[in-house]
Amino acid sequence: MTSDSIIQVRGLQKVYRTGDVPVRALRGIDLDVARGEFLAVIGPSGSGKSTLFHILGGLAAPTDGEVIVDGQNIRDLSDARRTELRQHKVGFVFQKYNLLPTLTALDNILIARYLARQNGPLSDDFKRILDLLGITKRLDHKPRALSGGEQQRVAIARALVNRPAIVLADEPTGNLDTENSTIVLELLRAINHDRGQTILMITHNPEAAAFADRVVAIRDGRIAVDNPG
Repeated sequence: MTSDSIIQVRGLQKVYRTGDVPVRALRGIDLDVARGEFLAVIGPSGSGKSTLFHILGGLAAPTDGEVIVDGQNIRDLSDARRTELRQHKVGFVFQKYNLLPTLTALDNILIARYLARQNGPLSDDFKRILDLLGITKRLDHKPRALSGGEQQRVAIARALVNRPAIVLADEPTGNLDTENSTIVLELLRAINHDRGQTILMITHNPEAAAFADRVVAIRDGRIAVDNPG
């Protein structure tokens, strides 16, 4: 892996089985992501982009090929080591927020620290992130008392609280209106520029992809286009 690459993928293939029928979701992906880059992966439903997301985040294993994430080869890791990778190296932002309804916004954020066995008070740097996200005064509210945009910003805070090297965002604006989508995308771009964290965003929306530094288009399990944003 080159010194400035935080993700390197070579010959990545993923095959699922539906009964006796093999379904090839990824068909030989080659991809390098530079440290500190904001990359958008775009493609229609069924193109393989979400499968790529799950493999890069250690949520699924590749069928074939090499996937190196921050110096670690995903294929060589045990389930326990993959869990450690997710807890310490990768932050996740999902389309459906995935907040626990019985916890406050703050506790939904802190659960990521608990799982990573991180203790102590929140840093001043992270408190500034909460201010930037506009949720400082909403931390004692449970998800049902928050708007969709606020819930997504809580989910972003949860992804950032352990300061992971990589943030993976899967359709982070899919459930938001235009105004909140723009807010979330501008926040992701600001965090990328200000903190230098690598962001890989999966989206079907060209307008969302335009916020990234670089856009990769996937079609039928292969990279069709790789262009600067």
